[in-house]
Amino acid sequence: MPDNQTAEHRALAASIAAHESWAKTADPSARTAPARDAARDRFQRQVDPDGVLPPAERARRAEHARVAHFKRMALASAKARRKARELTEAADAADAELAGGGR
Repeated sequence: MPDNQTAEHRALAASIAAHESWAKTADPSARTAPARDAARDRFQRQVDPDGVLPPAERARRAEHARVAHFKRMALASAKARRKARELTEAADAADAELAGGGR
């Protein structure tokens, strides 16, 4: 890849390649099954590292761990968006003050 390509250019090229790949995928569910299986297994190992729980109980607990994980991510995202909004508002206020001559 040439050194003069920007990160934006590389991201766009990668996005095009991904869409072309998905356009050629006959069964998207089958293509993503290994990732779903790995995620399920990870949560099951998290709640039952020694593998001693009955399968139904392990699955129940793993589902709660999965939901908690995604809710934790949503909370972190909301906090980050709020912080970004506050910083943007502070920067806009500072810009307005500078543009007004500090009056």
